[in-house]
Amino acid sequence: MVIGWVLAVATIVLFAWLGRWQLDRMHEKQAKLDAAVQALKPQSVQPLLLASSTARAQAYDWAMGSGAMANATLWLDNQIQDGKPGLRMYCVLLPDDGVQALLLDAGWWPLDGKRDMPVFGCPVGRAQLVRGLLAPPPSSGLLHGDAMAASGPHRWLATRIDPVAIAGELKLSAGISPRVLRLDPARNKDDAGVMLVPGVRDLVILPNTLTPARHLGYAVQWFALAFTVLVVAVVLTLKAWKSR
Repeated sequence: MVIGWVLAVATIVLFAWLGRWQLDRMHEKQAKLDAAVQALKPQSVQPLLLASSTARAQAYDWAMGSGAMANATLWLDNQIQDGKPGLRMYCVLLPDDGVQALLLDAGWWPLDGKRDMPVFGCPVGRAQLVRGLLAPPPSSGLLHGDAMAASGPHRWLATRIDPVAIAGELKLSAGISPRVLRLDPARNKDDAGVMLVPGVRDLVILPNTLTPARHLGYAVQWFALAFTVLVVAVVLTLKAWKSR
């Protein structure tokens, strides 16, 4: 009986810990959503220079600025949009203000079964006035293998956004800002009326990940399992006492 209760308590503690972890993830993601909603409210526009602030690496700000495009196109693999697999396109902006380059999230592009890479790329050299949401890059998930590999001249396929690896590959001595600029979906042309880049743009804050509601649901399940183990242990103990 003692061994049974030891196993039961260990299981209850494990299930309760998993439930608490899910609650922590729920609060963390809800805080991100709330911060993004606040950043999208009408307010003063921030400069692109704020992207380099390490103190706000996990924050959200609506920003605008200008710069020149570097000769580089980065495709982030394994990006799901409405249940369809695809890539997310990133361009590299050399801002007029500041020294660090800035990654521009230029939108999502679908992939067919042959996984043929898009033939277009980021506009090169042309001065750009950009605006959008400064946000943390997509979550890296489990790290394995190289962060990026060349897929053609001035083109790379990445499994995750790794600022250090990207800066090294592109030979950017000042590095890349810790946040990316999610380009404004409402603005897809430059000042001359030329299409910036094709692709589906959005300001979805938690793409390819669980919502706070889903984390809450999992937390309830883990706590329910912990309670179930406790009830079963008590019932078995009472039956053992009666049988004696």
